[in-house]
Amino acid sequence: MHHKPHLQQIFASLLSMFLLLSINSSINAQQTTKDNTSKSTPEGTAQLWGVIDGLSIEGLVEGPATATVPLQIACVFEYTEGDIFNPPALPAAINGMVHLDKALNGQITELRKSGKFAGHFLETLLIEPPKGAIKARQLLLIGLGDRNKFNADLMISVGRVAFREAARLSVKSFAIASDLKDAGIDSPTALVAANITKGIIDALHTQLYLKDKKLYSGSPVVKAVLLAGPSFFITAGVGIKAAIDSFKN
Repeated sequence: MHHKPHLQQIFASLLSMFLLLSINSSINAQQTTKDNTSKSTPEGTAQLWGVIDGLSIEGLVEGPATATVPLQIACVFEYTEGDIFNPPALPAAINGMVHLDKALNGQITELRKSGKFAGHFLETLLIEPPKGAIKARQLLLIGLGDRNKFNADLMISVGRVAFREAARLSVKSFAIASDLKDAGIDSPTALVAANITKGIIDALHTQLYLKDKKLYSGSPVVKAVLLAGPSFFITAGVGIKAAIDSFKN
């Protein structure tokens, strides 16, 4: 024999369902607000994310044309027409690579478009900008290869090359801009920053090994600066700190 549910039981069940739906809606609304709200860090903000084996690793909200360092490193893909100027590239007002190109009177675009710098993966080109064109005395371009084959793991090798070139040029510090967002690549910010940092630390440890074995006598690089846009600074810092910690554990 089946008994009909009591009205109080039905009411209790409906009330429970209502409360659950209300709670879930509130959580979802909070998450949506959190995810869609972009915390913008003021330009010029600098943060020391960590120190490892004598190397300070900093973050800086700055573009590659205006960061004050002896060596500025910028990353570019193999050239495609208008790739740093047209969507999905960032708008010109907040596009660091566009600012860098304009500071050099369009020469980065000319070098890439003409094939004089093809931008193949880990290809490098050292430029000595005219005095006052940008803040850095030297500019190093590192190629990222085919944009359609990009993955974040490649940035470990980019970090290694960045540090080794800085050491070869005998600079005390350098800044690196991945410029992935500028190029319109929807890359995972924290992972990219972490992988660049891992590559830098890998190269640092190789340099220390060579010095210990009397196979290197140059001056040490003491500071690496990772540039990030205002909307990506905090997220990049999470990745950088995680990378530094992974070498300490």
